[in-house]
Amino acid sequence: MFRGLVLGLGFLAATAAPLAAFDIENMTDAEREAFGAEVREFLLSNPDVFLEVVQILEQRRAEEAVAAEVDMVRANAEALFDDGYSWVGGNPDGDVTIVEFLDYRCGFCKRAFPHVERLISTDGNIKIIVKEYPILGDASIMGSRYAIATRNVEGDKAYKDVHDQMMALRGELTEETLVRISDDLGLDHEEIVVEMENPEIDAIIQANYALANALEIQGTPTFVMGERMVRGFVDLDQMRAIVADIRENQG
Repeated sequence: MFRGLVLGLGFLAATAAPLAAFDIENMTDAEREAFGAEVREFLLSNPDVFLEVVQILEQRRAEEAVAAEVDMVRANAEALFDDGYSWVGGNPDGDVTIVEFLDYRCGFCKRAFPHVERLISTDGNIKIIVKEYPILGDASIMGSRYAIATRNVEGDKAYKDVHDQMMALRGELTEETLVRISDDLGLDHEEIVVEMENPEIDAIIQANYALANALEIQGTPTFVMGERMVRGFVDLDQMRAIVADIRENQG
């Protein structure tokens, strides 16, 4: 159909007597007006052609946006995949790496959580990296500080446990909530609270903010799957399809 537009415009140029040479830059005002009228009439008579042109332009813009995101991921690969402080789960030697930027008060993050868990548990060959990215207020920052402090004091397993508890939480995230989580998991809450004041935790969160800014991330959840950026909620089937496509292209 796009070929139809080209042929159609070519036909208009050939049949318009003053435009025999089809030299647009050297057209007179009258010739330009006549040509414009012919093009308009052609498009009105063939609306499918115009729709196809729009679709082609949209596809090109989408491809350009994807390519730009791949470039951003590659430029920030070390900070994304090997920063030395983010929690790493799943299979550390997996053939596909997923990085998730999340906020513990984000409804869509909570909605995505069981899908991410199911993907990791049923695949067995995916590495998952969590980026604490608290953007929804002071309570979100408190939750991220608590999670990072827990990891510093109690280790990776305790981090995952509190992470899971906060992701599954349906009420408000408060200091009392964190006390209850620590008690439920048998953690030393007082030591964790002290560790939450560690300036290194501020540095980690600020580094994640800077990385998100470099990747033009404005909301949560945002996933980096392989070299692809997936912005917003995706369900299990969509995740599996993306992972399969990544593996196909790797192979």
